[in-house]
Amino acid sequence: MVHMARNMRVPPNPASLAEAKKRILEFFRMCCRSIPGIMEIYNLYDVVSPFQLRYAVAAEVRKNSNVTNPKVIDMLLFKGMEELKNCVDHSKQRHHLVGNYVVGNQGLVQDLGHNDQGSSNFLKNFYSSNYF
Repeated sequence: MVHMARNMRVPPNPASLAEAKKRILEFFRMCCRSIPGIMEIYNLYDVVSPFQLRYAVAAEVRKNSNVTNPKVIDMLLFKGMEELKNCVDHSKQRHHLVGNYVVGNQGLVQDLGHNDQGSSNFLKNFYSSNYF
């Protein structure tokens, strides 16, 4: 499954917005197929579930849902392919993925509803400022 992302290349600029959206969907599917391999490579099972990681990837894709210029979509797709390739090729370290997709950008830690009762104000301030 992981080998699919290694050989994928971004094709030439899309001719239309519909073609660009089709490529984004294919890219998202490729990301979803790569998640089990990435979970295994980086040993992420103790931090996040595959479903939660898929949710984080979908949120990253949705961040740019308002873009309508096919050339800009192509550039974003290229950047996404590079990010996926770096993850699959193990060019990143575990803390990069945890920081970017689990904790950062209003990540999944807040979505999980962790109970931080008993934590000092110092720790609450440290945790809230460390990942933004």
